[in-house]
Amino acid sequence: MTETHAQVAAGAEDEQAAASKSRHPGLVWTLTVVASVLAVLSILTTWVNRQMLDNDAWNKATTQVIQNPEVRGALATYLVNQLYENVNVEEALQEQLPPNAKSLAGPLAAALRQPATRSAEFVLERPRVQQAWITSTTLAHEKLVNVLENKTGFGISTGEGVVTVDLHELIVELGTQIGIPADALARIPADAGVITLMRSDQLSAAQAGVQAVHVLSVWLLVLVLGMYAAAVYLARGARREALRNVGFAGLIVGLVVVVARRLLGNYAIDALASPDFKGSVHDVWLIGTSILGQIGGATILYGAVIVIGTTFAGPTTYATALRRRSAPVMNERPGIIALGTAVAYLLLVYWGPTHALRVWWGILLLAGLIALAIVALRRQTLREFPAVETMAVVEPDAEAEPRGPSAAAELSRLSVLHDSGAISDSEFARAKELALSAR
Repeated sequence: MTETHAQVAAGAEDEQAAASKSRHPGLVWTLTVVASVLAVLSILTTWVNRQMLDNDAWNKATTQVIQNPEVRGALATYLVNQLYENVNVEEALQEQLPPNAKSLAGPLAAALRQPATRSAEFVLERPRVQQAWITSTTLAHEKLVNVLENKTGFGISTGEGVVTVDLHELIVELGTQIGIPADALARIPADAGVITLMRSDQLSAAQAGVQAVHVLSVWLLVLVLGMYAAAVYLARGARREALRNVGFAGLIVGLVVVVARRLLGNYAIDALASPDFKGSVHDVWLIGTSILGQIGGATILYGAVIVIGTTFAGPTTYATALRRRSAPVMNERPGIIALGTAVAYLLLVYWGPTHALRVWWGILLLAGLIALAIVALRRQTLREFPAVETMAVVEPDAEAEPRGPSAAAELSRLSVLHDSGAISDSEFARAKELALSAR
């Protein structure tokens, strides 16, 4: 090794040591782990705020529920059960049968139960009845949200704190369909088919919980993103590695959310639903947690993109070869890269696979991150493959020996990559050893 090479190597080692002292590896890992835990909580609060407390999302989910055949079957069974529990069907049939056939009222009432269920399913398939169901549940949800948010007006009093879904009219219509006399149907109690969603003794805790959800759904996300950004900033000399870890954290968080959605749904269904209704309850759970699944899937996607991007910017042979191929266009024709990326991003926004791509702040945030990534990648290719080298055309000389950059130039390039965080300490050490051993 020449004296010059030794000086360059010593200078690189001094820079590496200085960079190592300036980093806080323990703090970087702590920020990443804590931010990932908070990210799971942020996703849950966002789901509650966007689906359970949003009237439009609830209306959409309610429409999907009533259009699901298995759910309609379960609801039809519930309506028939309510009818038989509140009306003496046998006695009502006796009133309709001639004297010599009144003894058939009991067997006929039992035999009518299954046809009544099929009739109820047919009734629930009607658009008018489905719209009545949607209207009833939507109004109940609006009342519930107003009560939880401590809003008054429109005939709503938070003092009572009782919110219900009223299916009484559907029971009456079902009874009419199977021939129950009007006077018998008129004796059905007013609370038959009324499902209570909220009682007054639950009001105070629920209102506090909703207020917390509104706050946490916004500020937890800001805190998580800030902690991830701080972790990458503090990882001086290994920022690419830190950003890659953030990507892996996103993958893990998304998988946790997706798996938890399935496990919690299975647990709740096994614990609360009767065997006859497990299938329909499972469908309702999937519809009611659809936004949760979308957020989990989007988190996995974003994490994967970060991991792929940081790997592309890494020092591996394959990544370096890809950057070398893209360098002429990236360095000399950035407009083409910008135009292609803009078109692809506009198509992604038009598709709108995630909620963040359907609101203005999400569109601007992701666009800014993509722009920063392209700028950083172009700066890297300009350092690694200067425009003069990438655009020059050199006639091959069969007799001349292939010449590469000097050890000093290679070590200087590696030092720049290391200081910028494009390569980690271990990657820098391996690359430096290979550069020096090749001379």
